[in-house]
Amino acid sequence: MSTKNHTIPTFFSVTVVTVCVDEKTTEQLNETVESMNWVLSSSSSFDSYISEARRPYLGPQSKSTTACIAIVDFDSDPIQAVESTRYLHQVFANKVTVIALAESRDPDLLLQAMRAGCSEFLPKPFSTKTFTEALGRLESHWSKAQQRSAPAGAVLAFFGSKGGVGTTTIATHLATYLSQVHSKRTLLIDNHPDLGHVSIYLGLDGAQNHFSEVVSNVTRLDSSLLQGLVAKHPSGLEVLSSPDVPGAGVRSDTESIVKTIEFLRSEYDYVIIDCATSVDDASLALIEASSRLYLVATPEIGAIRDLSRYIDSIAHAGCPTEKMHVVINRFSSRYAVESNQIEKAIRLPIAIKLPNSYIDLVRSVNLGEPIAPNRKVEFADQLVKWSNTLVGSTASAAPAKKESLIRMWK
Repeated sequence: MSTKNHTIPTFFSVTVVTVCVDEKTTEQLNETVESMNWVLSSSSSFDSYISEARRPYLGPQSKSTTACIAIVDFDSDPIQAVESTRYLHQVFANKVTVIALAESRDPDLLLQAMRAGCSEFLPKPFSTKTFTEALGRLESHWSKAQQRSAPAGAVLAFFGSKGGVGTTTIATHLATYLSQVHSKRTLLIDNHPDLGHVSIYLGLDGAQNHFSEVVSNVTRLDSSLLQGLVAKHPSGLEVLSSPDVPGAGVRSDTESIVKTIEFLRSEYDYVIIDCATSVDDASLALIEASSRLYLVATPEIGAIRDLSRYIDSIAHAGCPTEKMHVVINRFSSRYAVESNQIEKAIRLPIAIKLPNSYIDLVRSVNLGEPIAPNRKVEFADQLVKWSNTLVGSTASAAPAKKESLIRMWK
């Protein structure tokens, strides 16, 4: 491929790091990088695998370059190669692209490399042509990242005061209605570390569509790659789920999370995030990147106590109260705490009240289908009004169609 017409700045400094790559291949790698219209600022080669426990010296010149290209050999010891890949992502954060070098074409090995953070695969024996094509893809990605305009999409984060208050139900319905009623390009993210319920509520198989996978591939993320990572719902809604196996979640650094959200909001009109109920660095990064934060609780004393504590904690972390919007779900339930008592306890006004539609919502979950926006259900009516408010519309859902006996049996 030609490397003459570059759209990234001429002064684009690159660090090359090789791990367990033989000397001849390392020389060929460096020569190929130098053939691009970049400045090869530094090159580091390590004969053994590296990790947090086996930290090598990487000088300030290596870390100050525009980007780092790392090539890790996965044939000798895949487990240690994975450790090396993750360590390089820690050291260079969003500036590194890790390429797996291997003779093996084993799909499990390739998946393992990708999940560790490798964005490209380089087969053995080394081919200058194949590597040049990979560098061309990287250059295209870097160019698009620099030319991308400021993001315009709204990011709505949903945070439950505790489990069982209906956060996932609300986020799922609102996202579906934005897509279905208003034809807005909408992405719903399940940010639970594992065993989130978004895919279940939508009747989707999200086993291969994890948000963490997108974050780990942020260095090569573009519109084409994204479409291969999201699940598609019949309503038009696109979904990124959480792992459905306990302990399978992958921790992501906050910088990568923020970069990912910045990219996603440039691709969608609305990005809706069903956050985990924990105030950790990842959650705080999502809250900071969001346009609005919806704090969900039910009108009972335990949920209100927890909501008050979370508001204090999030505010202390730097989230302005103007961004916080309190949602009280099932406000019409018996023995509910009064609205004025809730507002006094949390020192914030209630922005949205949603009715108790327990039977309809249980049926919806069991079917794996959100309540249709045209159903005569008070919960659906309120969510349609909410979506109208967000898009500045007075649109209403089409009249409901009678369900067939087959449909009702399902």
